[in-house]
Amino acid sequence: MAKANIALDADEFYDIYGRKKIVSFFTLGCKVNQYETEAMAEIFKSSGYDVVGFDEYADVYVINTCTVTGRGDMKSRQEIRKAKKINPDSVVAVVGCYSQVASNEVLNIPEVNVVLGTKNKGEIVKLVEKAANANKVNAVEDIFKDRKFEELKISAQEGHTRAYLKIQDGCNQYCTYCIIPYARGPIRSRKPNDILDEVKRLKDNGYKEVVLTGIHVASYGKDLENADLLDIIKMIHEIEGIERIRLSSIEPTFLTEDFVREVSLLPKFCRHYHISLQSGSDSVLKRMGRRYTTSEYKTIIERVRKYIKDVAITTDVMVGFPGETEKEFNETYNFVKNIQFSKMHVFKYSRRAGTKAANYPDQIKNSVKEERSKILIKLSEECELKFYRKFLGSTLNVLFEQRTKELDDYVEGLTDNYIRVAVETDLNIKNKILPVKLIDLKKDFAIGKIVEGGEIN
Repeated sequence: MAKANIALDADEFYDIYGRKKIVSFFTLGCKVNQYETEAMAEIFKSSGYDVVGFDEYADVYVINTCTVTGRGDMKSRQEIRKAKKINPDSVVAVVGCYSQVASNEVLNIPEVNVVLGTKNKGEIVKLVEKAANANKVNAVEDIFKDRKFEELKISAQEGHTRAYLKIQDGCNQYCTYCIIPYARGPIRSRKPNDILDEVKRLKDNGYKEVVLTGIHVASYGKDLENADLLDIIKMIHEIEGIERIRLSSIEPTFLTEDFVREVSLLPKFCRHYHISLQSGSDSVLKRMGRRYTTSEYKTIIERVRKYIKDVAITTDVMVGFPGETEKEFNETYNFVKNIQFSKMHVFKYSRRAGTKAANYPDQIKNSVKEERSKILIKLSEECELKFYRKFLGSTLNVLFEQRTKELDDYVEGLTDNYIRVAVETDLNIKNKILPVKLIDLKKDFAIGKIVEGGEIN
């Protein structure tokens, strides 16, 4: 089929064959990317497109990229090639962080038609339809001139009962290893009224849990007058029909005594904090440009546990940062073992051009990174099992989300303190919050039994 035969018209819902236009998405990376993909999907739908899975035939393929690691860049390129193989005449749009920091590199990939960075995603349909006739479109702009939050609205999230809600963009921290400030630009906060309007839309569409997300959520409100993160949480808490409020992640230094105490008094606020650590060695933290010591971090964890009973504390830990000695790695191992996180996301340092750490001496061999990663992943699995075991025999509320991949006839969901629970049932309990007694443990989830009229303990 020649490209001219499927040329897209912005004013029509169908191609020249009378077939409705089709778009497909592939998303890499963080919850912000997931949110933005959903927002772009809604824009395409409002322009008359059908949305299909990424393995299916489509007129347009949108790859929303991540550039935190080199592996993310590589995965993006793989998906670009995959899309063109499915439909060689398709328009392939590459958007997001990889495009923002390496627009020329992405544009020079033969299969790419549209390159769009981390701003102006609301223009995606116009750019795609322009590229249908122009072949190549580079729409990446200077992110550092941006001082206003780009309003992208969603009303639903395909396949989820928990809704990610983007409240903030950008980061001013500039940790020495991190490319994200260069990809996302300075902090921009969403206006409170826009946040509340979206929460109400999500509530009206049946969502019971919202997950507040952003590039640096703790910075929310610093560029606004009379707004901060605690205010937003309290405002959302007042919306009837929303049963749970969760933070996607938070910087440790933001968790002051006042903040932790105040949110602990809000029944809808989930007993789960994802608090970035990165390293358990003070010397490594200093080289990373992190703004706390291990002693300060430990005090913050103790503060959270003091106010919130049975709280789940998850974290990120990096291995193989330049110059990380065996002694420093052992300091990290001992520190995280002592803290007893409920789960750790362990990842290997990736050298990113343009960051300070990319020029540091003593870059660590991949084999050493791999070995250290395996050690911490094993520890994380042990910590997670230990955390789950505490709740065997207890009854907890579970928000059910989907069928369990590992077990036939089971449906799974999450407790407010981030325990994955599966129950055997043939009932349609998706998006219901039910009391479940935990009766057994598998590798990374618990088996439960729905308690009829049971009490939560």
